[in-house]
Amino acid sequence: MGETNTKSAPLFHVRTEVRVSATPEEVYAVVSDMARASEWSVECLGGRWVSGEPATVGAVFRGDNRRGPDVVSWAPVVRGDWTTDSEVVAAEPGRVFGWAIRSKAGQAQDSVWTFEMAPAAGGCVLTHHFRMGEATEGIRGITADMSDDEKRRFFSEWGAKLEQDIAATLVRVKEVVETN
Repeated sequence: MGETNTKSAPLFHVRTEVRVSATPEEVYAVVSDMARASEWSVECLGGRWVSGEPATVGAVFRGDNRRGPDVVSWAPVVRGDWTTDSEVVAAEPGRVFGWAIRSKAGQAQDSVWTFEMAPAAGGCVLTHHFRMGEATEGIRGITADMSDDEKRRFFSEWGAKLEQDIAATLVRVKEVVETN
């Protein structure tokens, strides 16, 4: 099983949405404040901006993350605490905020997380989207010693995990925005 896919067949592509009783600008203010990510993210505990003007294209955020031992427990994924650097790749207030996970060398990878906001009656529709086209260095490391069957199992189970995480994140963002 190959470790990369074409743009037409990404390794992971997850997208879900929720209606939020707030303006797109109010939602954007929350999801673009990455230091507050612990309020809504399943794994990110927050972090800090390390370069660039915060929340603008090109800015880099170092996220502090935590994953429990039960997540795809048979696979050699990072567990416990770790950090990632992410580069903002989209920042249009009230419309879209997105970031790409960077490699250890500091290059944006084809692993992009995005929040999109669209006006709707009584507030907006918030869409959370994750797409990984080509395998990141992390995924390549996780799957390096796996058989083809293990890779298929990993991609299936990790995809299910991503779907659950994105859905939970949207519920949390909605709660944060609507209670502030």
